[in-house]
Amino acid sequence: MNRFNCTAVQQFWAIAKLYWLSSEKFNVLALFTILGVLLFANTQVKVLLNTIQGDLISALAAQDRTRFWQGILMAFGGIIFFGFLNSGYSYLRERIGLYWRKWLTHYLLNQYFRDRNFYDLSNFHKDIDNPDQRIAEDVANFCQQSMQFLVNIIESIFVVLAFSIILWSISANLVIALVIYSLLAYTITIVLYGRKLTQLNIEQLKKEANFRFGLIRIRENAESIAFYNGISQESHKVKFLFAHVYKNFQRLILWSEIYLNIFKNQFGYLTLIIPALILGNQIISGEIEVGKVTEASGAFGQVAFSVNLIMYQFEKFTKFAASINRLYVFSEYFNQPRKQIDSTRNIDIVNDSRLAFDNLTVQTPNYQKNLVKNLSLSLEPGQGLLIMGDSGCGKSSLLRALAGLWNSGTGVIVRPKLEEMLFLPQRPYMILGTLREQLIYPNDQVDISDQELEKVLYLVNLSDLGTRFGGLDVEQDWSDILSLGEQQRLAFARLLVTKPKYAILDEATSALDVNNEEHLYSLLVDTGTTFISVGHRPSLQKYHQVILNL
Repeated sequence: MNRFNCTAVQQFWAIAKLYWLSSEKFNVLALFTILGVLLFANTQVKVLLNTIQGDLISALAAQDRTRFWQGILMAFGGIIFFGFLNSGYSYLRERIGLYWRKWLTHYLLNQYFRDRNFYDLSNFHKDIDNPDQRIAEDVANFCQQSMQFLVNIIESIFVVLAFSIILWSISANLVIALVIYSLLAYTITIVLYGRKLTQLNIEQLKKEANFRFGLIRIRENAESIAFYNGISQESHKVKFLFAHVYKNFQRLILWSEIYLNIFKNQFGYLTLIIPALILGNQIISGEIEVGKVTEASGAFGQVAFSVNLIMYQFEKFTKFAASINRLYVFSEYFNQPRKQIDSTRNIDIVNDSRLAFDNLTVQTPNYQKNLVKNLSLSLEPGQGLLIMGDSGCGKSSLLRALAGLWNSGTGVIVRPKLEEMLFLPQRPYMILGTLREQLIYPNDQVDISDQELEKVLYLVNLSDLGTRFGGLDVEQDWSDILSLGEQQRLAFARLLVTKPKYAILDEATSALDVNNEEHLYSLLVDTGTTFISVGHRPSLQKYHQVILNL
């Protein structure tokens, strides 16, 4: 179980140090200092209120009216001040957590997009599930919970120091009892409940994410499911996913709400009895005032809660440990060197101002099947290459190798840098944005006027697109409101806008009629772009100088 604690701490620090050992931490150190001052002041007010509570009981027992009302006035003042302090440090805690989340989110996003890691995760490392949830939810939970636990720990240290002095001044036996009580509470909680609750929370996060992903897939493929009338099968699938959520959550609440709560409630209420047991004889004999029991009980409870913070917030702690694990695995993926079966069985890519394949063999990523074998050809600038063949013969896989998405195989690919190439897949990617952003994608900005963009739309037979949807700067869900043929023409317009030196078209006109397809290829030929096409129609052959049959 100690190994469980050490693992959680090591994983936590591996993520936390990214921010707190960076230069960005200086932006929040002033806020953190103010936070510490407020926590210290908050502790002193707690000590004052606890002392006043004991004085009020003693004043009532002694029937001392003046002392009683003085205590009431001081208590009201302390409560008002206590409210301001709590609000202040809560605000600063959330503000620091927000700064931390912003930095960590940007860091992970940079890692996610670096070297197209998002593609590798999606296709080759599916054991790291739901990266979207890890970046969005797990980062938020990690930063917020970290700050909450950190503030609780700092506050607990102040509370233990301040109230232990009070307890020692009343009776040294109270401090000894407190140490024994705390050791028992910590040991029992960690040993009996630690690993089980953490594992259940990890499983719950994973199963909830899978259930949500299943619902998202239905939303994104609603039309296809409706056409297939696959309602029954899809319904069974998501209900099956939810059944796993339900079953695991049953076990989780059994452990957290029954087993753990029985122990917490029984052990927690001992703090009300222990001070009375220790001080009972002194009160009865008149050695100390009766209010000292109240003061000691309050101080004992404060220190016991602070020392045993893990026991009282153990359910939150195990959920936090689960999210740490998911975030740690995700973060460590980016720091690990990419595993390769054999460096001699990887395709070499050489950057040059031409396109060529030299004795190229393309294999599936698991190296178990040859898709293209011993291919050699060279494409002159301005020429077109048409790749044809039966479905599943490796046409798209050859393009994946050309783009550097797959490197399983042997041989050499000579190609220009990716910045000089534009890939058009069969199913165009429609970004969330305006029509202008669709046309200039994947660039952020292109020096082109509205008139030129409208001319491009006219050339690809989409001249009415701007007027239909409110102009070039109106955001729409383009993948939803445009047909596949319109999307393919819009994607083709990107070629005319960005004017790449090289273009790769993977059945990029498959949804178009022959006339529209011939018109677009005529425009492409006129640009002088060197291009590679994957297609089935014989009518495409006249636009390509080299034909490759796989």
